[in-house]
Amino acid sequence: MSTYAIGDIQGCYESLQCLLEKIAFNPDQDKLWLVGDLINRGPDSLATLRYLYSIRSSVEFVLGNHDLHFIAVAYGLRNKGQNDTLDALLNASDRQELIDWLIQGKLIHTDEKLGFTMVHAGIPPIWTLHQAQAHAREVEAVLQSRYCREFLSSMYGNSPKRWKNKLIGMDRLRLITNYFTRMRFCSNDGTLELETKENAAAAPLGFAPWFSFNERKTVNDKILFGHWAALEGKVNTPNVYALDTGCVWGGSLSALRLEDLQLFSCFCEA
Repeated sequence: MSTYAIGDIQGCYESLQCLLEKIAFNPDQDKLWLVGDLINRGPDSLATLRYLYSIRSSVEFVLGNHDLHFIAVAYGLRNKGQNDTLDALLNASDRQELIDWLIQGKLIHTDEKLGFTMVHAGIPPIWTLHQAQAHAREVEAVLQSRYCREFLSSMYGNSPKRWKNKLIGMDRLRLITNYFTRMRFCSNDGTLELETKENAAAAPLGFAPWFSFNERKTVNDKILFGHWAALEGKVNTPNVYALDTGCVWGGSLSALRLEDLQLFSCFCEA
C-alpha cells in the first residue's frame, strides 16, 4: 500500500486521471491525500468531485478556499466569481450528496504513523501542531452543525489579521479559516498579509512566507500544503512540502509518495 499526497486539482479531471495512471493508483490498496481546492477554475469540477466521492474510502482531504466557496455559493450565501467554473456542479442532480461529503472535510489531517500533517495553505508560526489541530476542530465542528450557513455567510473578509486567544465568535472562526485556507505571507507574530499572491521573493516589508520563520513552532513537524502555485513546489525548507504546482495555470499536477518521498507529475492540459 502506498500513500500519495496530491496538489490542488481545481477541477482538472483529465490531469488527475493522467497522474493516477502514472502512479498506478489502486483504490483498493492505496490512499490519496488531497491538499484541498479539489474544484473550481479548472474545466470539470463535477467529474472530479464525483470521481473522488466514488473512491471516498481511499481519500483523505482537507478543505481549501475554493471548496468552501463552492458550498457558500451552492447555499445562496455568496455570488459566483467571474472566474468560477462551478455551473455544472451547481446544477448537478447529486449536488447535495456531494456537498454533504465535502462538508465533512477537515482543515488539518495528521497521520502519526506516517509522520505527516496536511493543510491547504499553512499553519501560522505561532501555533504548535497540537494548537493547530484544536483550532481546526473549532471550525470543523461549526461546519458540521446547524450553524454552518451562518458561518459560511460570515467567512469572507481579511480581519482580524492577528491571532489572540481571547477572540470569539465569527471573528475567531474567520481568522482560523484564513490561516488554514488563504495564508501565504505573515509576520512572526502571526499577522496575516492576504493581498500578495506572488512567489516567496515578493514578500511585503515586515512579512515572510509562513514556513520561513526559524522560530516557527511546527519546525520539527512534516507539513504538506498546497494553495501557493507561484512557489512552483519549491520551498527550500526542511520538513515542508509544497504540492501546488499550478496545474490549472498550465503547470503540472503533482503527487508525493509519502513512504519514500518520490515525486510524480503530469503535465496534462487543463
